[in-house]
Amino acid sequence: HLFCVLWENDFKQSTILQQQFNRVGRVEHGSVALPGVIRSGSIGTESLSMGTMPSAQQQITMGQMHRGHMPPLSSAQQALMGTINTSMQAVQKAQIDLGEVDNLPPLGQDMASKVWIQNKMDESKHEIHSQVDAITAGTASVVNLTAGDPTDTDYTAVGCAITTISSNLTEMSKGVKLLAALMEDEVGGGNDLMKAARTLAGAVSDLLKAVEPASGEPRQTVLTAAGSIGQASGDLLRQIGESETDERFQDILMNLAKAVANAAAMLVLKAKNVAQVAEDTVLQNRVIAAATQCALSTSQLVACAKVVSPTISSPVCQEQLIEAGKLVDRSVESCVQACLSATEDGELLKQVSAAASVVSQSLGDLLQHVRQYTSRGEPIGRYDQATDTIMTVTESIFSSMGDAGEMVRQARVLAQATSDLVNAMRSDAEAEVDVDNSKKLLAAAKLLADATARMVEAAKGAAAYPENEDQQQRLREAAEGLRVATNAAAQNAIKKKLINRLENAAKQAAAAATQTIAAAQNAAASNKNTAAHQQLVQSCKAVADHIPQLVQGVRGSQAKPEDLSAQLALIIASQNFLQPGSKMVTSAKSSVPTVSDQAAAMQLGQCAKNLATCLAELRTSAQKAHEACGPMEIDSALTAIQTLRSELQDAKLAAANAQLKPLPGESLEKCAQDLGSTSKSVGSSMAQLLTCAAQGNEHYTGIAARETAQALKTLAQAARGVAASTTDPKAAAAMLDSARDVMEGSALLIHEAKEALISPGDAESQQRLAQVAKAVSHSLNNCVNCLPGQKDVDMALKSIGEASKKLLIETIPPASKSFQEAQSELNQTAADLNQSAGEVVHASRGSSSQLAVASGKFSQDFDEFLDAGIEMAGHTQKKDDQVQVIGNLKNISMASSKLLLAAKSLSVDPAAANAKNLLAAAARAVTDSINQLITLCTQQAPGQKECDNALRELEAVRGMLDNPNEPVSDLSYFDCIESVMENSKVLGESMAGISQNCKTGDASHTHDAIAEAAQLMKEAVDDIMVTLNEAASEVGLVGGMVESIADAMAKLDEGTPPEPEGSFVDYQTSMVKYSKAIAVTAQEMMTKSVTSPDELGCLASQVTVDYSQLAVQGRLAAYTAEPEEIGFQIKTRVQDLGHGCIFLVQKAGALQMTPSDSFTKRELIECARTVTEKVSLVLSALQAGNKGTQACITAASAVSGIIADLDTTIMFASAGTLNAENDESFADHRENILKTAKALVEDTKMLVSGAASGQDKLAQAAQSSAKTITQLTDVVKLGAASIGSDDPETQVVLINAVKDVAKALAELISATKCAAGKAADDPSMYQLKSAAKVMVTNVTSLLKTVKAVEDEATRGTRALEATIECIKQELAVFQSKDAPNKTTTPEEFIRMTKGITMATAKAVAAGNSARQEDIIHTANLSRKAISDMLITCKQAAYNPEVSEEAKRRALTLGVECTTGYIDLLEQVLLVLQKPTAEQKQQLAACSKRVAGAVTELIQTAEAMKGSEWVDPEDPTVIAETELLGAAASIEAAAKKLEQLKPRAKPKQADETLNFEEQILEAAKSIAAATSALVKSASAAQRELVAQGKVGSIPANAVDDGQWSQGLISAARMVAAATSNLCEAANASVQGHASEEKLISSAKQVAASTAQLLVACKVKADQDSEAMRRLQIAGNAVKKASDNLVRAAQKAAFDKADEDNVVVKTKFVGGIAQIIAAQEEMLRKERELEEARKKLAQIRQQQYKFLPSELREDNN
Repeated sequence: HLFCVLWENDFKQSTILQQQFNRVGRVEHGSVALPGVIRSGSIGTESLSMGTMPSAQQQITMGQMHRGHMPPLSSAQQALMGTINTSMQAVQKAQIDLGEVDNLPPLGQDMASKVWIQNKMDESKHEIHSQVDAITAGTASVVNLTAGDPTDTDYTAVGCAITTISSNLTEMSKGVKLLAALMEDEVGGGNDLMKAARTLAGAVSDLLKAVEPASGEPRQTVLTAAGSIGQASGDLLRQIGESETDERFQDILMNLAKAVANAAAMLVLKAKNVAQVAEDTVLQNRVIAAATQCALSTSQLVACAKVVSPTISSPVCQEQLIEAGKLVDRSVESCVQACLSATEDGELLKQVSAAASVVSQSLGDLLQHVRQYTSRGEPIGRYDQATDTIMTVTESIFSSMGDAGEMVRQARVLAQATSDLVNAMRSDAEAEVDVDNSKKLLAAAKLLADATARMVEAAKGAAAYPENEDQQQRLREAAEGLRVATNAAAQNAIKKKLINRLENAAKQAAAAATQTIAAAQNAAASNKNTAAHQQLVQSCKAVADHIPQLVQGVRGSQAKPEDLSAQLALIIASQNFLQPGSKMVTSAKSSVPTVSDQAAAMQLGQCAKNLATCLAELRTSAQKAHEACGPMEIDSALTAIQTLRSELQDAKLAAANAQLKPLPGESLEKCAQDLGSTSKSVGSSMAQLLTCAAQGNEHYTGIAARETAQALKTLAQAARGVAASTTDPKAAAAMLDSARDVMEGSALLIHEAKEALISPGDAESQQRLAQVAKAVSHSLNNCVNCLPGQKDVDMALKSIGEASKKLLIETIPPASKSFQEAQSELNQTAADLNQSAGEVVHASRGSSSQLAVASGKFSQDFDEFLDAGIEMAGHTQKKDDQVQVIGNLKNISMASSKLLLAAKSLSVDPAAANAKNLLAAAARAVTDSINQLITLCTQQAPGQKECDNALRELEAVRGMLDNPNEPVSDLSYFDCIESVMENSKVLGESMAGISQNCKTGDASHTHDAIAEAAQLMKEAVDDIMVTLNEAASEVGLVGGMVESIADAMAKLDEGTPPEPEGSFVDYQTSMVKYSKAIAVTAQEMMTKSVTSPDELGCLASQVTVDYSQLAVQGRLAAYTAEPEEIGFQIKTRVQDLGHGCIFLVQKAGALQMTPSDSFTKRELIECARTVTEKVSLVLSALQAGNKGTQACITAASAVSGIIADLDTTIMFASAGTLNAENDESFADHRENILKTAKALVEDTKMLVSGAASGQDKLAQAAQSSAKTITQLTDVVKLGAASIGSDDPETQVVLINAVKDVAKALAELISATKCAAGKAADDPSMYQLKSAAKVMVTNVTSLLKTVKAVEDEATRGTRALEATIECIKQELAVFQSKDAPNKTTTPEEFIRMTKGITMATAKAVAAGNSARQEDIIHTANLSRKAISDMLITCKQAAYNPEVSEEAKRRALTLGVECTTGYIDLLEQVLLVLQKPTAEQKQQLAACSKRVAGAVTELIQTAEAMKGSEWVDPEDPTVIAETELLGAAASIEAAAKKLEQLKPRAKPKQADETLNFEEQILEAAKSIAAATSALVKSASAAQRELVAQGKVGSIPANAVDDGQWSQGLISAARMVAAATSNLCEAANASVQGHASEEKLISSAKQVAASTAQLLVACKVKADQDSEAMRRLQIAGNAVKKASDNLVRAAQKAAFDKADEDNVVVKTKFVGGIAQIIAAQEEMLRKERELEEARKKLAQIRQQQYKFLPSELREDNN
């Protein structure tokens, strides 16, 4: 009414707010003469009367529509109609079924019967609850899905929701009938329950009628029907006592929903005002439509809230309410947008905006209320915040070792959190009534306060001496102490929270499994693949067997929150549920494509996905709860066994009074089989218990005790079932007594095992343990022998043993019958015995009575056969023959005994592995041994024995065909087919031999064709899967990725991995790489969620791939880690990271579906932060594993970044733009360089000794060396800059020298990491020594170079010596067996060889001129040319398309060319020392040798290319356009940057940056400078073409084309780098990226600028105006980049000085991400990543040569 009034009388009587959608369709042809609609009059027939007027003839039909006005149904609507009709039938059947309760058999009054009744009631209540959850969620889904335009409705999803409702109602009716029968003792309980269920079924029926596409019902009918379902659901749950949600919570929920409605009404009112002033009719109508939609979506939200409020504890119900909320959010946004476009009246728009904000706020409150449901009213929440913060921040401190500033910052946060916790505990202690509890709390608080004080003192020390590593170590130890104290103080609260979390997870997993089973049953009718369906049915049965234990576990834990046994039972049930649950998910997912009913398939798919998510949560919760509860398995097992003993005693009393009744579903046969199979489980778990107890392993003894108790529970239930089902009271009593003996003995055994753990080596306790175990084994055998049928088999065995004694006599009595009679009798008794053997096989699969009869007959037939055999032996003439006959009879006796034992074993446990095969083999052995005897006795009658033998064999194998489900060999399917075909041929030929009248044709053999077809099919399926995965990731369908991550997580839990090939260090290194890659991608996803959500799919896919690799490495690392605790920690943290990755990937998928959804965007950013935080935890676990090697990995990463930075510096120097900031000389820096280099030598010694020492020393050495090399490169760069840009060659020599040192250090760190902890004679130790020598050589070389820089007479010679040494080291790397990390093309290889020709010419010229400037130039040119050639030669040789011969030849020639070039350079050195004519002549010979090698190299490269390669088109002519395009791109980015404004700055630690103004200014100046640079490059390009230095036609020369191509790609890179920088700045000011991203972006701009300058300088006239402008522009870019880097780095350090930082409570989890991961991890990761990018770009671009024009240029 509220909404209707708003519009009344304003817009042409638009007083009814009813959705109406008009669609213009095509003209339809048809007859207009439609038959009239004839209805009866209002008052029936009327007589004609004169003089009076008849009453009005009118009939009013209300609420109906003429069918002729309904549009025809679409195919999707027709499919929905089919689903609704099927569902309606199911609902009607359920209503009929709910007419009467189930009939249960009479139940006993013993303990076991009462426990069974209680458990069944609990299970039924749980199932009904989960089914009601699904019905309400499905109803809410129907409401949400049918909200919009009918043409936009997803009818398959509607069908899926309806199918969910009906299938759950069907299953629910079964549970209700059983529960009502169990509740009948309660007065009226059963009837009221049935009535409530019928009401719910009626409400569902009304909803189905209302949503029929052809019904034409108004929307309000649907909402009313949905509301009725909500109310009926609440009533039903109250009837079963499962109403979880308190009334207050429901009232608040409804009030908040109404608040949203009121706020929306106000927005509609404001929109009305806008519509009134809108002049454009179209825009006015748009406002009206948007406001109407807003009102509708809000009323829908209220309806949805009514439906799900009784079941709001269910995540699926919460999801539906959140979905309804999102619809409101979108409609509000649309309304605001419509108003904005309809008017420019500022005041009206301000009102609309304010009203919209109120709606959003109300909606936020509602959704927050829903999300807080699970934690509402929990007393343990008081400590949650503080303990979570303490745990997270201590992890950050551990992972920040080496960064004192960071550690101190984290310590501040930690101190605040512990202070909060101490205060909370003290206030609790004051409020505590129990004095002891109060004292305990105060003692714990004091402990915590003392630990905090120690930590604060340590933090002060670390702050005062940031370089002192001992102070950092003290802080770390203090933080560890604080962590322990927190655990002790808040232990109960933490444990309670974890158990609570597990209870919820178990409840949701059981509910999700129930749903999946219902969905599987519903999909059965339309599943086309019988095999897939069968597999699904089997997996559903397995899960259904486990659900009761899980439900009982939850109920037990909730009923007794302090009982450790109850908690352990829940943990065990949860762990046992995981494997069958995962199998069912797999089966369900593989069945989805084969279900033809789309709605049923969708339901099954959604249920499987939901179950997979629940299982992941259950796995984590169970693991954490188990850790928190500690080792309690042994005591719990003892308690459980004592309970079982009491139950058996109770059952015996009931049996004595003839009151023992079997439980429903129990039969004698089933219980007997259960007892037999469980007896084996008990035996094996006890053996495990003995072994573990003897070894003193408490953990595994506990597990074995737990498994023993579980097996004994099944054994006790089976024993009771056998006793209850048997008719013989004595047998029943014997069974219960023997079972009770087993329980008593087992309890004693576990008690003794517990005692043995206290004194592991005590011989006396071991002896007692063995005696008790023997007694238990005896009891177990007695128990099994009490089973019916077993005694009869034992008697038959005894009878055979007695009869066989006749064979032990010395002399055989003389024959009493004729030979013919004896032979005939032997044949007859043999046939009888053979038949009896077959009957035993058959009976062992049947009932126990059948086996008793069959075994008795077998023993009787054996006796007769034995007598006939002995009679036959009396007829043999020779002693040897007699011995043979008796021997054969003994064999038959042994085979018969084995047959009976196998039959006994199978009858006890039919499911035992291979039991049926063993029985069949035993029966065949009986037949074979009989045949051998008959053959021996009938050798005189050829042909007869073969026929008899054949007949007996056929008789023996005939039974195998009666049971074709059992495998009888290990052949594959196709092998079996082949075997059948081959033997068919043999059979045919044999039959032809017997009778010429029977002929058989050859069977055809299609195995190869099938195999080929199968292979093709497999390839096609693989292809389509790849395509589907790619397509799915692009549109946000991330199910496959989630499954892949879940699979990887599951593999971590699998048993012992295969014997690992590598060491922990290898796996640690790989894990660091993949972990950091995940963190980087997560950061990227944060950025892309704001800028381009469509790219999230690819990033999510990358996270999936990286995580899969991480999990593989994590499993191996966990296995090889020492001690075991570290391995366990690595595994659990990698699994935690997996959960984070799953959530991140899911949010990425959701955001791709709805890119503008602000809720999802925020959730994705939160998930990305969580992932980064969890990465830091993985890294800290790895660091704990091998602190030293982890430090080596970190140091190597830092050095790698330094090398990349030096490459960029070399390019700036080469381009002539490396200048000092002020007027300083090289002398100012020389001493500093020498001092730092010497310090590095000391670090080298520490590194080498650290490999043999402990991890702490190694870590210290690695950190120190990384720090020193950073200082050294900084001072060398300053020194190089001070030389001045007018001497670039000397600058390059100096920087190359320090680069050589850095490269050697990287190799040394790598070698140290590999050698850590190894023996002195290990090969890795020799590699370490070799790397150390290279390091010392290179540092010495640097020192010599530094000393020679100012000596103009020797610096060229020094440079040449350094180059020769460098080339030798490069050659050593080239000759190693290690494959390059990437491959390249032969074309690239050819280009690289050109530089050598150029360098050779320069070397000869330098040797002849002997000028130091020429020598330096040669040294620099040679170093680069040879290095480039070796790298590309190896990369091209390892290209997969290159043949082995070409590869070998290329590598050989690469070595020849390099050694030739080294000889040339050494000859130049000789010439410098002795400049004689002879020596100079030698130069020419050396250069010829190099030239020859280069020619051969080029020929080899040409051969690599193959015949299909063609020259690329000359790109010179398009360079101008490309350069201008790049400039335009940069200008566009700069404009985008101009529009950015920094945010307001609340001082909050989670997302604020305090240097935004600097970011924007610096980024703008870089954008402007790069724009100018590219324009200058464009001008330089034009000038070169005008001068004719660069040809304008493609026929010209390769050089020009290559040069232009290089210039183009450099310009493109500058443009791309600037664009990245702007994006990073944008993301930074919005709080989605770190300073590191900005720094790396700025460095990328600098690197690409340097490349552009080099490219331009190659051909430019140094004195031209264009080149001068280019130099100025380049310098401007470099300066601007440096400014930004400095600003960002300063900001990172300034963070420490901010006071009064408010930590947002909801982002506590993000602290580690923002502080630790950004500073400690991403700084290095970004530099590493950028270094790789830069190197890849440098190598890929075509700068690695010098063109022909430059050969004459002496500059």
